[in-house]
Amino acid sequence: MADGDIPGVLSAVGPRLRALRRDRGTTLAELSEATGISLSTLSRLESGKRKPTLELLLPLAKAHNVQLDELVGAPPTGDPRVHPRPFTRHGQTFVPLTRHLGGLHAYKQILPVGKETGVRPEQRTHEGYDWLYVLSGRLLLALGEDDIVLTAGEAAEFDTRTPHGFANAGPRPVEFLSLFGAQGERIHVRARPAGR
Repeated sequence: MADGDIPGVLSAVGPRLRALRRDRGTTLAELSEATGISLSTLSRLESGKRKPTLELLLPLAKAHNVQLDELVGAPPTGDPRVHPRPFTRHGQTFVPLTRHLGGLHAYKQILPVGKETGVRPEQRTHEGYDWLYVLSGRLLLALGEDDIVLTAGEAAEFDTRTPHGFANAGPRPVEFLSLFGAQGERIHVRARPAGR
């Protein structure tokens, strides 16, 4: 990077930080709590009134679960593959495994160990249908009136119009795959060949 490019790169950091935070649905107060950076400093960083430093960018990259070069807009490497970016909502990390071009959406979800591990989570409803498969840990699925604890290798499927919520039911982070489809959409499962 030429020295003349540095001011332009630094001035682009603030808008990039604001867009990243908004995309993840995080407030400045939540980000301040997660990073230990004051609200006023975060606000000045996003507006471009505060110069970004490594001491400020490292905790922000960690909080947003991105590489540092994504915050400073490092030049592309020439790799043509699409690299999905993880995001955090409601305390969960989502790693997109598909692009959102219609059809099923696939995610790897990670629930950290929380202060209220095993406590029944808040439930939500929305249009759609969900399939999930636990990779590791213990997942509490609150589905309607039922509480179901799923462990590694177990799967579940349900209509998302049924009140549902997820919580970590164990002492380690829980990781699971989630496939979400529009209402009425179903996964097409091939039947086993005859004789098996």
